[in-house]
Parts: sequence; structure tokens; C-alpha cells
Amino acid sequence: MCMKTGYDQMAAKLSVNLNAVALLRNRRDLPWPSVTHLGRVALQAGAHGLTVHPRPDERHTRRSDLPELRALIDDEFPSAEFNIEGYPDEAFLRLVEANQPDQVTLVPDDPAQPTSDHGWDFEAQFDLLAPVVKRLKQGGFRVSLFANPDVAGMDAAKATGADRVELYTGPYGGCEIDSENAARELELLGKAAEAARAQGLDVNAGHDLTVANLPALARRIPDLVEVSIGHGLTADALEFGMSETVRRFLRACGW
Repeated sequence: MCMKTGYDQMAAKLSVNLNAVALLRNRRDLPWPSVTHLGRVALQAGAHGLTVHPRPDERHTRRSDLPELRALIDDEFPSAEFNIEGYPDEAFLRLVEANQPDQVTLVPDDPAQPTSDHGWDFEAQFDLLAPVVKRLKQGGFRVSLFANPDVAGMDAAKATGADRVELYTGPYGGCEIDSENAARELELLGKAAEAARAQGLDVNAGHDLTVANLPALARRIPDLVEVSIGHGLTADALEFGMSETVRRFLRACGW
């Protein structure tokens, strides 16, 4: 699948984050909505991959979801990718090694956080990240590091051995109708992407991205490789259905 190669792509690949689907399921002791089934629907509609962030308390994706999603991709969508996000403690690393994703995205989450809200300080946390990245790379995984929209530290991010950074787009997504602030945040993202690419890092992006704000992001970062979208996509799926929502987001990415 083209997501593995990066630069020569005309549009960012879409990875559907299933955490919001899992959160809805977990409200009741029932098997629906099925994370695996809606992952299948998303891939059938053209999504390029699936993302999960299995937190220690399992309030979103559960550990038991991961083998099912790995099997779904292997058996039915072998050109799609599986991306697992999380804080790199030993339990997470073992979970990754057991479920063999195509990409591992390391995030600096505290277990109590409701969602990711900042990137790594690559210089201050280099000694934590570098051995983890080495271990994951030796296991054959592509590694992406969650990053603030800041030009500083991209050399340290590269020095960890990572392949990509995923730019945290929350401040940009939170601007909504504030076009002036959105333009400022977009420029920060663009400069951060340029700094990352200057170091030889591919660039992903994610958090609070929508059909409305994706096109401008894609124009500002034309070599953006992948976007991971969960909350906004799931919210739209309640109105348009998962298949049509995936198609809407693909169009917003430029497909």
C-alpha cells in the first residue's frame, strides 16, 4: 500500500481512529457497536488504515480488540495498515509486539488524560524515547512520534531513530470559526512540517481534524503522508453513516 512510501503521494492517507466507536460500545455491556465491524466498513469505503489507542484503563479500545483488528486487516484488507498509539511503557510495548502493527505512534499521555493534548519534548525526553524507538525498529515497526507544532527539537526527534512525527493539530482544529487564529495555527503546523522534512522525517497529523479544516491543512503541507481521525469522523458517521463519512474525509484529503 502506498502509505508505506510517503513522499510521492498526492494526498494524505486516511487512517480511521476507532477509539470513539469503542467508547460508545463501552457505555454498555453489549457487543455493539462493533469496533471490528465498523473498521471493516471504513476500509471497504476506502480508508487506508485503522488506528487504535488502547489506554491502560481500557476506556476506549480494549486489548481484546487488537487481535481482531489485526486479523481483519490480514484476512480481508492486506494492503491496509494498522497503527497502534500509546505511551511507551513496558505493557504497551509488549502489546505492540504481540499484535504486530505496521506503525507505532508514541504519545506522551498520562493515563488520566481524556485524550492526547501535547507532543513530546524531544530533547528533554530523548533518553526515554531513543531506546524505545531502537527496540521497535529492531522489531520491524515503523515509528512515529507525537509532536507539537514547533520547529524546535526536530533534530532530536530524528536522532531518536524515528521515521515520522505526527503533528498535534488540536489547537488548529479548535479554532472552528475563528479564521484568523486558524491561519496562525496552520502556519505553525506548516513550519513544523518543513522542519521535520528538513531532518528527513515523514509527517503525519491528527487531532480534531474535520471535513471543513482538512483541505487547508493539505494545501499547507502538500507532502503530508497520513492523517489519523477519530472523534470528528465518528461524529459525522452518526449523521452520514460510516461509509459516506469515510468518503467525505477522503475527498477532504484530496482523493
